[in-house]
Amino acid sequence: MQLQVDQFYTRLMNYKATNEFALLLDAEDELRKYKHQFYIPLQKNGKEHIYFCGNSLGLQPKKTKEFIDQELNDWENLGVEGHLNAKNPWLPYHELLSNSYANLVGAKITEVVAMNTLTVNLHLMMVSFYRPTSTRYKIVIEEDAFPSDIYAVESQIKHHGIDLEKALIKLKPRKGESSIRTEDILDVLNKEGSTISLVMLGGVNYYTGQVFDFKNITASAHNQGIKVGFDLAHAVGNINLDLHKWNVDFAVWCSYKYLNSGPGSVGGVFVHEKHHNSNMPRFCGWWGHNKSDRFDMPDSFNPIQTAEGWQLSNPPILSLAAIRASLSIFDEVGMEKLVMKSKKLTSYILFLLEKIHTERIEIITPKNSGCQLSIRVKNAKKDLFNRLTAEGVIADWREPDVIRIAPAPLYNSFKNVFDFYEILKKLL
Repeated sequence: MQLQVDQFYTRLMNYKATNEFALLLDAEDELRKYKHQFYIPLQKNGKEHIYFCGNSLGLQPKKTKEFIDQELNDWENLGVEGHLNAKNPWLPYHELLSNSYANLVGAKITEVVAMNTLTVNLHLMMVSFYRPTSTRYKIVIEEDAFPSDIYAVESQIKHHGIDLEKALIKLKPRKGESSIRTEDILDVLNKEGSTISLVMLGGVNYYTGQVFDFKNITASAHNQGIKVGFDLAHAVGNINLDLHKWNVDFAVWCSYKYLNSGPGSVGGVFVHEKHHNSNMPRFCGWWGHNKSDRFDMPDSFNPIQTAEGWQLSNPPILSLAAIRASLSIFDEVGMEKLVMKSKKLTSYILFLLEKIHTERIEIITPKNSGCQLSIRVKNAKKDLFNRLTAEGVIADWREPDVIRIAPAPLYNSFKNVFDFYEILKKLL
């Protein structure tokens, strides 16, 4: 498979900025049929939008309705008996997602669980993994992390009565650069390691699209006795992950971006198996209690000795059904093929953007990242983005001058990429 990727890149010098060449790439794409398994939003003129916003909300798989209807029908016909007698019994329903999630994040089935929403899960994980002492109390996060992560981290520090100014280390790029160098992160860990309790980074930075070096950051932190967690909101379903092997302590994610599960859908959690049998503090709920006697309603909490032990409440089945619908597509395709097509899409769009001979465009996303590209347009105002939208492009604007696009390999085509280039070139 690696050979196929390399062979594709050898064609870089033969790329052509033509509609015909984009259609040729689509004809060669073995994943092209999957676009037809999604609903593509239509413009007023009836044409499909160029949908490059899967990093905010993925599109709806056409099979989602079928999966949800199954549970609605069982609820209609069985009532409460659906917990045991539904076609997919609701009592263990969340377990139906575990194998898919384990494959997506590189984990054992016992290390993952679908539950809650992202920031709720982040707080639950920090209850267990952020255990500050008088000497080890600092948290490391990127300066431009998604605001919700910063709010959560800051509130946890304040909850422990610790001075925020002393406890929060915000990583930022060197002057004149857009991404944070791994060596600079490791340098912070080496210099301040004895005072750091937790490293909490986005696996893929939401603003720049930078993919962090999970393996080396985790190893360096552990050498200093520091716990490590990642927010995978922009990573899961986008890049290859191997959390168990990398020895990451915990991770959290949402499922409505690249995993296409619908707005506000249930998130997920990874907890490395080395923590499953520990007595670490946690917030408890009955769904995390040992399954064998959960319904005996015991007075004392006895956690499941897997990631499921961090569950609080029984999960929302209709939301899980939507996630299952999308994950069934990921199971069929596999991340290896998705990542390979993603690299092809982004390499072609980078080639095309270079054909727009202007100094106004700067790609602030590092090479070899995921499918997101953050395009800085110098001296641009949001009016440029609004005109892109009017031309049928659904993308994302981030102040002061960044357009984020995410050509998702399941439902985006090379023709989408070429059409975007034509529109942007015309507007510039």
